[in-house]
Amino acid sequence: MERMEIGASKEDLLTRLSAEHRAIKERLRQLDRHISLTSSEQVEYAQLKKMKLATKDRIRALED
Repeated sequence: MERMEIGASKEDLLTRLSAEHRAIKERLRQLDRHISLTSSEQVEYAQLKKMKLATKDRIRALED
């Protein structure tokens, strides 16, 4: 179950998480356009993929 932030409604959290998910997705798209990634970009890419999945899971948990 998603822990609600103090003072935040479910809809507010969904809005914030959806915006976060879109931002992560856009950054991943930017990195995907690179011919090759530096080692720091590779680490960032892997972290972003995990964050994107975790954010999507949090959204689904709130929607249920």
